[in-house]
Amino acid sequence: MTNKLKIVTDSSVQLTQEEIEKYDITVIPLSVEINGENHVDGETITRQELVDELRKGNIPKTSQPAMGRFVDTFQKLGDEGYDVLAIMMSDVLSGTYQSACSAANMVDTNVTVINSKSTDRGLAFQVLAAAKDLQAGKTIDEIKAHCSDIYSRTTIDVYIDNLDCLVAGGRVSKMAGLLTKLINLKVIVRLRDESLDVYMKGRSKKTFLKHAKEVAELHQDNPLEALSLSNVGTDPEFLQKIKDTIHPDVADKNYLAELTSPIIMTHTGLNAVGVITLASKPEPENNR
Repeated sequence: MTNKLKIVTDSSVQLTQEEIEKYDITVIPLSVEINGENHVDGETITRQELVDELRKGNIPKTSQPAMGRFVDTFQKLGDEGYDVLAIMMSDVLSGTYQSACSAANMVDTNVTVINSKSTDRGLAFQVLAAAKDLQAGKTIDEIKAHCSDIYSRTTIDVYIDNLDCLVAGGRVSKMAGLLTKLINLKVIVRLRDESLDVYMKGRSKKTFLKHAKEVAELHQDNPLEALSLSNVGTDPEFLQKIKDTIHPDVADKNYLAELTSPIIMTHTGLNAVGVITLASKPEPENNR
């Protein structure tokens, strides 16, 4: 019986390289397709390179997660004497969680798979909590409960500057996409437990700043522990405005404003901003 446990996640996660190394986290890369060619996140394409492709007008597509990646990773870790705790991105966005579950049934390794119901820095909040629990000697059940608690305190809203990628991905009809272009509609979507829903819409970027003010007001009595503005090549000055509106005094260690993963970029398109918050107390159900 092994006593060692390894945490595995997917590359939609927003972790710093320092965090990955500090907690020895295994990240399985996912893939995107551009002009018929498959690219592996972090191996054959960087986040900045995908931003550059979007600026050229090349809209990527998500690829089914490579089952072999999961099988090989789980088996290798098992051969090294590890049990595995795999914390995956929301099944609302991808088939990654299902692929991880299938792979877990194909190997000899003892694998526990968690559907984070989250992604990006929201996924990272759970992964980091699990990593710290692991160092503290917590059990799998205790870690799973902690991840559930983190989820209850996390909100993910995404500012969509244009609907081109959502139309291309089949999430919005072409007619709706054309009409919104004509009126320059801006949309905010919220990742919920079982769906990705339109939360707010307007005709200018002022909509995004209005939302930021609402977030700040909502958390006057439930202070934020962390804020992430994961983005797709968004103007740094605009990101600063959002940050200053939501949480001007957030400590640097609790704030990130980095490019999101290619997987997320395929859904959101250029200039999108993921506003990801971790509150001190659980959020009301209608806020998640």
